[in-house]
Amino acid sequence: MGLVYQVNKGIGRPIGFKGLVGSYIAYLAIGLVLLLLGFTVGYISGVSLYVLLPMVLGLGTLLVWALGRLSKRFGVHGLGKFLSRQNVPVFLRFSSRRLFLDLRVMVSNQERQVH
Repeated sequence: MGLVYQVNKGIGRPIGFKGLVGSYIAYLAIGLVLLLLGFTVGYISGVSLYVLLPMVLGLGTLLVWALGRLSKRFGVHGLGKFLSRQNVPVFLRFSSRRLFLDLRVMVSNQERQVH
């Protein structure tokens, strides 16, 4: 009788939970912990439960809804790419060609070292 191996078909696939993928799960966990801490501080400071509960439940619902939309729109790494694209300059201005000439010399030196 031959050996039976289980095949893990999830290798390389991002982690997912209830429609959230990747880092959005961590964002949800951090947000829920902050809501719990906010509820605790509000309760200890004497805020009425009639004010505190709807506020925390509403903010929690908003958090889950917003993260679900972001997860659907951008996917696993798309939000990071979207945010980093805003920091890329539209154009670069150089006053001389010296930088590019030095790069060409550096690349040719590296090619000589490889061969």
